[in-house]
Amino acid sequence: MRVFVTGATGFVGSAVVEDLLQAGHQVLGLARSDQAAATLTGLGAAVQRGSLLDIDSLVAGAKSCDGVIHTAFIHDFSNMPESAKADLAAIEAIGAALAGSGKPFVVTSAIGILQPGRLSVEGDAPMAGSAGSYRIPSELAALALGGQGVRASVVRLPPSVHGDGDHGFVPALIGIARKQGSSAYIGDGMTRWPAVHRRDAARLYRLALESGAAGSVYHATAQEGVATREIAAVIGRRLAVPVVGVSADRAAEHFGFMGRFFGMDCPASSEQTRRQLGWLPAHPGLLEDMDREAYFAAGPNP
Repeated sequence: MRVFVTGATGFVGSAVVEDLLQAGHQVLGLARSDQAAATLTGLGAAVQRGSLLDIDSLVAGAKSCDGVIHTAFIHDFSNMPESAKADLAAIEAIGAALAGSGKPFVVTSAIGILQPGRLSVEGDAPMAGSAGSYRIPSELAALALGGQGVRASVVRLPPSVHGDGDHGFVPALIGIARKQGSSAYIGDGMTRWPAVHRRDAARLYRLALESGAAGSVYHATAQEGVATREIAAVIGRRLAVPVVGVSADRAAEHFGFMGRFFGMDCPASSEQTRRQLGWLPAHPGLLEDMDREAYFAAGPNP
């Protein structure tokens, strides 16, 4: 199968590209720079020049392939509504390009759109006002494409997708702990984060592409929920700083924008995903993976 991948040189997308190639698929990766194009060529993928904002390029890439995996997202936390708007426009354009073809289209969403404080499952509907609510329109648009003859499915990623090259929430927490001189958790620290290794997530995207059903939602959660207190403990031990609790009303002062995310209690099951697609995560869990020099040797971004 020839697969068009957006975000093809990103943290998750690059793992998806490598997994697809190893499984015998051909890959056309979206690249917005010469460096990204060279990276893809070096991996053995073809290059589609353009960006998430270049609708014509997205349409051309989608039409020239047998399926699409969409991992790109503009992570501008200062203007998430605009990022979400761009994501929705890209999904709608790719969906229109694939309409009536029956081709697979795997779209990225987030566990953070679900109701917190309970174990979420794949069939749960998004909740307005959730921490990741800006991604809800994109998920709904993707799932609606089944009615237009597209085998569209959604992969919901957890707050922590970890592994070498991680530049997400855990490195941000490490950077905050360095700055503050302490590694903190919120409240009693028993809020739970689901997690997945990037290599396991990549395999799930491929399985969804190959055999996912139209209108299906899949959870990329290798671990249902890791207590945030345990995450803080690893960071504190590695940095040799105190591990402390902060009250919810002080979370923003200590963590900045991360306070809202680190305070989420959002455990999520992947039982249905594993049963339907035969997905079996095989890589280290979050605490084992982050307890390595790679996460702490070169500052907040390994």
